[in-house]
Amino acid sequence: MGNTTQASARERIEAILDDNSFVEIGAGVKARATDFNMQEKDTPADGVITGYGVINGSLVYVYSQNPAVLGGSIGEMHAKKITGLYDMAMKMGAPVIGLIDCAGLRLQEATDALNGFGTIYRKMSLCSGLVPQITAVYGSCGGGLAVLSELSDFTFVEEKNGKLFVNSPNALDGNNDTKLDTASAAFQAEAGVADFTGDEETIANGIRQLVSLLPANNDDVAYADCEDDLNRACADMEAEAADAVLALTDIADDGLFMEVKSEFAKSVVTGLLKINGTTVGAVANRTVRFDDEGEAAEKFEPVLTVDGAEKAAEFVNFCDAFEIPVLTLTNVKGFEATVDSEKKIAKAAAKLTYAFANATVPKVNVIIGEAYGSAYVAMNSKAVGADMTYAWPSASIGMMDAASAVKIMYADEIDKAEDVNAKISEKAAEYAQLQSSVESAAARGYVDTIINPEETRQYVAAAFEMLYTKREDRPVKKHGTV
Repeated sequence: MGNTTQASARERIEAILDDNSFVEIGAGVKARATDFNMQEKDTPADGVITGYGVINGSLVYVYSQNPAVLGGSIGEMHAKKITGLYDMAMKMGAPVIGLIDCAGLRLQEATDALNGFGTIYRKMSLCSGLVPQITAVYGSCGGGLAVLSELSDFTFVEEKNGKLFVNSPNALDGNNDTKLDTASAAFQAEAGVADFTGDEETIANGIRQLVSLLPANNDDVAYADCEDDLNRACADMEAEAADAVLALTDIADDGLFMEVKSEFAKSVVTGLLKINGTTVGAVANRTVRFDDEGEAAEKFEPVLTVDGAEKAAEFVNFCDAFEIPVLTLTNVKGFEATVDSEKKIAKAAAKLTYAFANATVPKVNVIIGEAYGSAYVAMNSKAVGADMTYAWPSASIGMMDAASAVKIMYADEIDKAEDVNAKISEKAAEYAQLQSSVESAAARGYVDTIINPEETRQYVAAAFEMLYTKREDRPVKKHGTV
């Protein structure tokens, strides 16, 4: 769904790659179908520009659909060019970037086009966990193309012209695009399908930043020289704890944190940062989202939601596939308690628990607030495999908050008390000291070190440096089933 006001397919490639680095492959390829008088149509490059170049000196493969050629539709040769690019990416161990602006499958080629489409799916599946895959939607990405975008690791959608959908808004019962544009970038970002949105310039810059943070393949290490002081104190860390985006930005080298799926499941923050020059994936609970003026724009309960657990699990799986260490900032007191969440929360929590337990990358957990019950256990606790666990002095760790616990344990005694509130406070203080304090958790070995908030960066950096050569085996099996 391109138009003359948008950048051309080649200009989009050039905006992403280093200057003068693009080398085209298959420029002479054209459609070979002859049905429906196709031989009379000129199809330069068969509607997709393919090739390679570099981003900050690192090799990447890229294809960009050209809507000026049969609407950028996918035909047999179009698909063959893309799958050929994937074959090269697998051999060289380099990321693949797909720039989508497509009318869909080419009807004139029918089963040939459909088969070609399936071969793209297969190549993307083979590449999953082998090389990073990034998709950017600039125009239409409908039907089966939406599946293609989600087979990649990260999806960008242009905020005005990008349309990502399986069924168009007008095809949904009782809906139309003026009522609710379910294909829009904003809708898909809130649904967790789009990882990033923005205009074309923002997308180009975002892809460049993302590639600079990611390893080239599953055997590579994403590393850059670090000039930031590893012992730099994070003076505002305790105040920033409510909004994990601020806290992670403070921890990161040079204050650079790239949040992923920022509009989806906002009570959980996921993203990438560098610590001591090495890329780290972060998962953190959030209770407040501050706006640019420092005002509280949104507030959240410190609980795990279905969407939050699934968002975190997917991100941890990605990090583990590409040997990216994982940092968690934990502040959670339980699971969301609603009728709707009850339908899926057990499965979502199981996926999150499995993702952390199954991951063999270095894992560091910092408990910055409440850490209660099985929700805490699921959030990268030492029990499910965290290599190092730190806690701030103000944190609390246990089955549940002390007041709730004593109401159950001392129900009869509390009922008989002359001053019920005083009795609850007395018993809660005793329980908190014995069972919920960080000192109690540290005494049992569940917390390795109690650290001050301003020391978080230096302890986390030291932990990941120590864990750099970590090797951990798992029982031999094909794969898990969670």
